[in-house]
Amino acid sequence: MQEQKLWTKDFINISIINFILMLAMYLLLVTIAPFAVEQYGASTSMAGLVSGIFIIGTLIARIFSGSLIGKVGGKRMLFIGLLVSTIATAFYFGSANMPLLLANRLFHGIGLGIASTATGTMIAQAIPASRRGEGIGYFSMSTVMATAIGPFFGIFMSQHYPFHMLFVLCLSLSVVTLIMFFFVNETVKQPASNKQEVVRKRIGLSNFIERKALSISIITLFVALAYSGVLSFISFYAKEINLVETASFFFLVYAIVVLLSRPFSGKLLDVKGAKFVVIPSLVLFALGMIVLSQTHSGIMLLMAGAILGLGYGNFQSIAQAIALKGISVERLGIATSTFYIFLDSGLGFGPYFLGVVVPRLGYRGMYEVLTVVILLSLVAFILLFRKGKENIPDNA
Repeated sequence: MQEQKLWTKDFINISIINFILMLAMYLLLVTIAPFAVEQYGASTSMAGLVSGIFIIGTLIARIFSGSLIGKVGGKRMLFIGLLVSTIATAFYFGSANMPLLLANRLFHGIGLGIASTATGTMIAQAIPASRRGEGIGYFSMSTVMATAIGPFFGIFMSQHYPFHMLFVLCLSLSVVTLIMFFFVNETVKQPASNKQEVVRKRIGLSNFIERKALSISIITLFVALAYSGVLSFISFYAKEINLVETASFFFLVYAIVVLLSRPFSGKLLDVKGAKFVVIPSLVLFALGMIVLSQTHSGIMLLMAGAILGLGYGNFQSIAQAIALKGISVERLGIATSTFYIFLDSGLGFGPYFLGVVVPRLGYRGMYEVLTVVILLSLVAFILLFRKGKENIPDNA
């Protein structure tokens, strides 16, 4: 049997749009808090809120956008999200005080939440079912590249150019996504019979949450919470152990390892099944966290970044593929939003909970505790897999 085509025009265009969206997000995510302090004299906690309220916006959007995609189609929702993101980016120039900046960050988060849920759904619809793990692995590399490039250029530009140039760059990127939108086709149209069923159905939890994707999404919540400790505190930890210069290469090493390994991990999911990939990924994630907690040299810090890339970097895309396996076309939007709701919750709210742990245990102690969280998540996955309660086929 001839292998179904993966690299279609729509697959490439949607992946590029997602990359540009994520790039604009990370350009501002690492720089907007210092901007609030410098421009408005914001306190540290208020500056953190300026950064974090964006995640709240994405969560609000994801709760509703999944079910709306099933009603109006992914392409229309993508346009709405891109338009809102572009308008919000333009509004940064008019954010004359803290309340306006906070409101616009929330608005921008809503736009990105809608757009990224749409791209995740449309890409799942565009990928042949037999190659979904591989396809999502490739697609998710667009986010990985943005994670590596965005913070680097954001910090570089904030150090060498006036801050409004970052807004100019982000607005330009948003306009590019709107232009590219017109070269994207609707991947899968909602069947008419199902639309009628949606109209008859009363509003309930199933309109917003896909039950089949729930268990793996809950596991992802705790795994993402563990990774949020790396994202949010690695710079403080590096300063404490006198490895600030080496830390600047930490996420670069992480991204390179993820880019090299994800194509293989996605194929392994499709060929060998979930257990074959998820268990090693979580074991490696725990190992990387242990290495990070015991780091005393630059080589150990970069080694931890590489191991975390093999572990968490691959788990995230594999978990998303698992959440979407076996889901009917009309429920892909809700399944996608379900996964992202829990993923964003872990990444967004994790630092607030971990901020309570750090003063008591220190950064090394926090990473040791997070190692336990990862291992408990591994146990939960194994138990769910054995009991057959999860939407995880043993092979593709």
